[in-house]
Amino acid sequence: MAWSAPVWMRRGLLAVLLAWATLLPGYATGSLPGQCLGSGCGSHGGLRWVRPLSGSWVAESGIVGTVPAAGQAYVSAGPQVAAVGYRMTVHGYDVRTGRGLWTTALHGFPPGAAIVSVRSWQQVVTAGVDYPGTADGGTVRDEIVLAGETGQRLRSYPATAYGGAVAAGDDRTVIVGTRSVTSFDNASGRPVWSRSTGRVPQAWRVQGDRLLVTVAAGGYLGTAPVTALRAINLRTGAERLIRPPHGSFDGAFSAALDGVALFSGSAGLAAYSEATGRLLWHRAGAIPESEDLVSETLYVSSGSGLIGLDPQTGAVVRGATIPAASTVYGVRDGVALGLNTGSGGDAWGYGIGEGRVVWTTPPLPWPHYFVDLSGIGGSADPSSNTVLLAACGKVGAARAPGTRQACLRPELVAIER
Repeated sequence: MAWSAPVWMRRGLLAVLLAWATLLPGYATGSLPGQCLGSGCGSHGGLRWVRPLSGSWVAESGIVGTVPAAGQAYVSAGPQVAAVGYRMTVHGYDVRTGRGLWTTALHGFPPGAAIVSVRSWQQVVTAGVDYPGTADGGTVRDEIVLAGETGQRLRSYPATAYGGAVAAGDDRTVIVGTRSVTSFDNASGRPVWSRSTGRVPQAWRVQGDRLLVTVAAGGYLGTAPVTALRAINLRTGAERLIRPPHGSFDGAFSAALDGVALFSGSAGLAAYSEATGRLLWHRAGAIPESEDLVSETLYVSSGSGLIGLDPQTGAVVRGATIPAASTVYGVRDGVALGLNTGSGGDAWGYGIGEGRVVWTTPPLPWPHYFVDLSGIGGSADPSSNTVLLAACGKVGAARAPGTRQACLRPELVAIER
């Protein structure tokens, strides 16, 4: 997400955050210094491929960009497959070349069903589907596992609203459900292991081969403090309980990096050791915004910009400062992803150490950045070099100034950052 929407806000930890689920990150018109306009802008970054999108799309001014005419779309770039899902259909593309691999319609759901997440893994793609299914008119969620090579539907597993697949492959899929985390065998559909997480859905984060799940009486929608974290090994199911020495963690679970669990609250940002549960450091007024998984640097808000912190000590990392953070969307290997909106939009990479833009793309009219509330997938998975955007190569006539226009040539754009 863009820096203007803090990480802890997009986790759905508090009831008020649900209102943000369908909003896009904010955007400011400021620019970073040192724009790279020539051919020598660095060996990384730039367009990998552009492919047409099917269905009805529109182009909207401002931060919205190119979006489906009805409903929402979700994307994810994995090791083999770039996947995009909207309405009840998932499309798979070769992540290296953009070659269309398959199109799979998800049948067997009642009216009102909709795809709410797409995540691409080693050899498989998973799609979360919400549909009406409770006595009080609420919805339930299933997670569909598709073969990455063919799009064939392999399995369907029950999940929770802000859960679904948190690890997957052609042999097993780990699902966060309403009351448990379960690893399923894709061949038989049977549980390999399951760990209870309580009576209400909890907040969670993936860090390497571990899943961290909160222990809070009210779950992620409640206001009760987090009294412990469950550290669950995603391969074996082995569980370890992390407890703070003094009752509860301070704030809402917002990030995890380099063996450190971070909690955000009114007093600022608190960092706790995942090994012992003890407080490592505290920083007043700080809001976590992004993690660079390559350099293991945590970026937090600082005025109108960002500063990089060592997650173990809270010390400022030398040379890890972004002056105009509202224009960028994430950091990987010391390069921040930037996106300009509108009919002449483009994407660019800001080299934090160099203090300048090190690569830019050709124009991407009405670019759209896809958000995944889980932090897995979306336009720019922190673990991937691939960024997926939607753009509109040609628009129809506007009915009135400032209104959205029909997109006559919607496109899926892959960028290597």
